Amino acid sequence: MSQTGVSETGNLRAFRFGAGGEGNKDEGGARKFVKLAQTAEEYGYDTFAIPDHLGNQVGPIAALGALTQATSTIRLGTSVLANGWRHPALLAKEATTIDVLSKGRLELGIGAGWMKEEFDKAGIEFESPGTRIRRLDEALTILDGLMRGQTVDFAGEFYQISGLEGSPRPRQGPRPPIAVGGGGPKMLALAAKHADIISVAPSTTRDGKMRLSDMTIEKTAERVARIRDVAGDRFDDIELNWTIAVIVITDDRHATAEMALKALDQGYPPNIERDTDFTVEDVLQSPYIAIGTFEEIADQIREVRRRTSMSYVGVFPTQMDAFAPVIQLLKGE
Repeated sequence: MSQTGVSETGNLRAFRFGAGGEGNKDEGGARKFVKLAQTAEEYGYDTFAIPDHLGNQVGPIAALGALTQATSTIRLGTSVLANGWRHPALLAKEATTIDVLSKGRLELGIGAGWMKEEFDKAGIEFESPGTRIRRLDEALTILDGLMRGQTVDFAGEFYQISGLEGSPRPRQGPRPPIAVGGGGPKMLALAAKHADIISVAPSTTRDGKMRLSDMTIEKTAERVARIRDVAGDRFDDIELNWTIAVIVITDDRHATAEMALKALDQGYPPNIERDTDFTVEDVLQSPYIAIGTFEEIADQIREVRRRTSMSYVGVFPTQMDAFAPVIQLLKGE
């Protein structure tokens, strides 16, 4: 393997594309949520994922249950469940039930949980980062066994399981794939240990903003290399995902990139923290920013895969329509 995690033989995974939705007011509310997933299926997205927040959105587990019957081909996922809100023994049962009802289309995304405000509002203890990561490590071990239909005995710091058999048996074998995301070294190492799919994300500030300094192609390749080092022989079996934060369709990439830099100075988009100086080339090469014509964006995504081996592309709900023509240019590659 090279230092970027790309196979020396040039063997790269085929592209996959992920959409998602929250069922919030901006998307038309919970009543239009099912239609949003059906539209993603029609556009050719491979997966439709639901985040896990206590704010203005649908409940992910119940919503996935509805989508198992309202869609037929698109894979269904969570991006990602907050581990501290659900016991893994209960989550395993919900997950395998969804996998059976969907005829084997579940991708279970789970993370340590990061929005302290939501924990506080719900009266759920927001533990230290190290504690949340150790808790997630145990939960992933339990989920792995129960979702395989195994009988699990586990005695850990946080969970104690005694002779519990996982049921129902999932449709997928040996179990539905597990997705874990992260940007920091500890979360990436945990994902490399357990996950089938790793979402490679920029690190975030305390209030959840993505750090601009982590959004360069070079920093992204470093995170992939870190995953490769920890995963060892598992690396070739791991699918790498990232989510594009900004999509702008334009005939003038450079001028638009310059405008994007000015917008960042003014605090837009609000989910990005400008903690470093960025050049126009940094913007145009970043995996997390897509600017240009549909063909130029497709070429940019091909280059990201070449340099990092990441192949599973996600977009935010509000950009699902704008990105759909790019899928048609890359589908099957």
